[in-house]
Amino acid sequence: MAELSLSNSAGRDAVIHISSVQEPLRVRWLDATQRPATSMRLVKSTLQHDTPALLKQFATLTDLGAQLIANDPEIDFDSVGSYLQNSSRVLVNQQGQLVHKSQTFEIIRAPDGSVRDRRPKAVTLPNVSADSPLRWSGKLIKKADAIRKFVFSSKVQLTHINGLTYDFLFGIARELEQQDSLLILGAGPKANQPLILRRGSTPYRGFLEGRTSGEQYALVLHLSNLELKTPDVETPSVATTET
Repeated sequence: MAELSLSNSAGRDAVIHISSVQEPLRVRWLDATQRPATSMRLVKSTLQHDTPALLKQFATLTDLGAQLIANDPEIDFDSVGSYLQNSSRVLVNQQGQLVHKSQTFEIIRAPDGSVRDRRPKAVTLPNVSADSPLRWSGKLIKKADAIRKFVFSSKVQLTHINGLTYDFLFGIARELEQQDSLLILGAGPKANQPLILRRGSTPYRGFLEGRTSGEQYALVLHLSNLELKTPDVETPSVATTET
C-alpha cells in the first residue's frame, strides 16, 4: 500500500495510506432464464481480414462493399468467435508486422479538436511520497461546478494508519463536506504542480472530496487530466448595404 503526506488547513501534515477505491457490492449477472452469466473475450477479426488488408484485394470501397454483401470476405470462419485466453497486447505496424521497439508521443489538442503540439512523451518521475507533503492549497471548487468542468478518469482513497491519523483525516473530510466543495490538490511548494503518483504515469490534477457518516469518513482523491472548454465560435459577419 502506497503512502503520501498530506497537510490540512491548519498547516499540519501526516503520513497516510492511499489505495484503490474498493467497490463494496458484488454483482452477480444472470441471463434471461436466470442462469449465471459472465463476460468472455472473443475473436472479432484478424489482421488478414480487416479493412486495410481487404482494400489491397479490391480497388475501391464500392467494390469492397459489394464483396462484403456477396461473399463475406471480412469473416475468418476458422477464428471468429473463438475464446481469447492468456492473451497479451502487442504492437504492429501498418504492414501488420510485430513491432519490438516503439516511441510514445504526446498529442496536445485545442478545444476545437485540432492538434496544437506533438512531442515525444517524457518519462515522468513521481512527486507524491511520504517525504513531500501535499500542501493545503485553499482552492475550493463546488462539486456541481467540478463535474461540469473536468473529466475524472481515476480516483484513489485516502485511509488512516492509526488513531491520530483517523482524527486528522476525519477533520479534513468533515471540513470539505460542510463546504460542499472539492479541494484542488497539487504537488510542489505552492501546490500548483500536477500529481504524478508513479514513475511514467500520467500527470493529473487532484480534487479531494470528503464525506462523513457518524464516526465514519471517506476521503477520495479524484484525478483528472482533461478540462472541458467551450470552443470559440466565430460570429459570421453580416454584410450591410446602403440605400
